[in-house]
Amino acid sequence: MATNEFPYGEAVLLAPQLRRITAPNASPLTGPGTNTYVLGDPAWAIIDPGPVIDSHLAALLAVAPRARWCFVTHTHGDHSPLTERFCAATGAVPVGRPPPTDGRQDMSFVPSVQPLRDQLFTGPAGIALRAIDTPGHASNHVCYLLEPLGMLFSGDHVLDGVSPVILSPDGDMAQYLEALRRLLGYPLASIAPAHGRVLSEPAQVIQALIAHRLQREAKVLRVLRSVGSATTDGLLPGVYDDVNPAMHVMARHSLEAHLIKLLRDAVIRRDAERWHAT
Repeated sequence: MATNEFPYGEAVLLAPQLRRITAPNASPLTGPGTNTYVLGDPAWAIIDPGPVIDSHLAALLAVAPRARWCFVTHTHGDHSPLTERFCAATGAVPVGRPPPTDGRQDMSFVPSVQPLRDQLFTGPAGIALRAIDTPGHASNHVCYLLEPLGMLFSGDHVLDGVSPVILSPDGDMAQYLEALRRLLGYPLASIAPAHGRVLSEPAQVIQALIAHRLQREAKVLRVLRSVGSATTDGLLPGVYDDVNPAMHVMARHSLEAHLIKLLRDAVIRRDAERWHAT
């Protein structure tokens, strides 16, 4: 995916009353950058303000100077840190879940509203944004469904072309899979991730993610059974032999999340730093 598909500082019209502004924080983990979504014209809300970058704040204030709401999907450092400055400048109300204390979060994020499960936030002309609990990538992750357009703002729960890292122990593989399955029960027409392009055929995308995770889980178990016992680092090359070794440092988090799920399922056991097939 070319970064120039996401021109920094430019509001890209995705649908009537919906724009995307991408922060200039491209990296192997953030793709072309963090997408901030602007709802309404004039704007009444934004989703995921992104990292603290002056040029990105200026771009947001140019299109949403009087936003009422600032929604945050979760509190990793590429999603929520700009919230405080944006809300101070606009008077917007920060909405989201407080940061967990796992050492990976933006502790500056202080929500004024913590959304209830399936809570609706209304905008002009009856437009509504529904908060959907989606723990897994992070324990405080929330997706937002724009009704009646059927567009799901998925944060890092569903991404464009890659599967999100499950950052255990705060992240949880079982919860992630359960949340994916629950999303299939909502009337989704498209998915707008925090990194990458808008995805059509949301049911197909979600089902493919579930299948991918279950296939990886089966591979974890297969590799562990082949060696009998191993550490997490010992399993990593075999389980992720189809992934660029440069990405193994991040894949290790998802591997550990898979192992914790298998342990809870009583399929494997753990002795100190070693995992054992049962």
